[in-house]
Amino acid sequence: MTAAIDQRTASALPGPIAAAAAPREMLLLADHGFAARTRLAVADMRDGVALWRLCWTLGWLDLKGRYRGSFLGPLWLTLSTAVMVGALGFLYSTLFHENLHEYLPFLALSLVLWNYIQTLVSEACACMTSSEGMIRAIRLPFSLYAGRTVLRNVLILLHNIVVLVAVYLIFQIWPGATALLALPAFAVWLVDSLAVALLLGAFCARFRDVPPIVASVLQIAFFVSPIIWRPEMIVHGRRWLPLNPFFSLFEIVRAPLLGDLPAAGAVVGALFYSVLVCGLGWLLFVRVRGRLAFWI
Repeated sequence: MTAAIDQRTASALPGPIAAAAAPREMLLLADHGFAARTRLAVADMRDGVALWRLCWTLGWLDLKGRYRGSFLGPLWLTLSTAVMVGALGFLYSTLFHENLHEYLPFLALSLVLWNYIQTLVSEACACMTSSEGMIRAIRLPFSLYAGRTVLRNVLILLHNIVVLVAVYLIFQIWPGATALLALPAFAVWLVDSLAVALLLGAFCARFRDVPPIVASVLQIAFFVSPIIWRPEMIVHGRRWLPLNPFFSLFEIVRAPLLGDLPAAGAVVGALFYSVLVCGLGWLLFVRVRGRLAFWI
């Protein structure tokens, strides 16, 4: 009876108002299947790529806002990296009995790359929670916030490359055409960086105890990975180094920039770890993407 009255009332109204007042049926679904979630995740990534200009602008504004009111601005990053390279270079070259001409470029490159990885992983844990205001206020693809974190750290890396160029000029080092191999290797790094941001951003949005654990793991990884010490210093057990993901990922970028070819084991290990990280990041993003807004 009520439905009949509603239909007669709606038919007597003007066209647009009648369409809005007509009774409707709403179908509520408990959850999407994996195929539907995958389509939504692909659409999210596609929309995030289409908004790359916004992503770049947000990353640049984050960097400017962090050093607002500072005289040198982001160049403080370059200065602090230069001081660390100089202090640790002279100290550890003496402790390890290393030739400073060979050791300091190695250390400078390792610290610049490590600063990128450490900062990226730390900020990836908060890439979703730190954007709580935007997520609640406007509908944007979640991949945009992960890309924002990656691009912000790429800008920081570009600032620190100045230190590396200065060290190369001082010690008159030229890696030659081999350095071009670092370009595809860094492209792998960028894909891995986005996967890490999606993985940790979603996981840490649900479990807020994870960021301190990640910080502790990074601190341990700094000392057990060949960053301040050279892989050649290990006499026994060097063949196990590719099992360390940081070693493999470092070597595919660091070796070409030092004029050497990366070892085959390091390349295979880097590709394996990259596929693993990308797979885990994608599966988790597909699984929990629809819940992120409720976890923030």
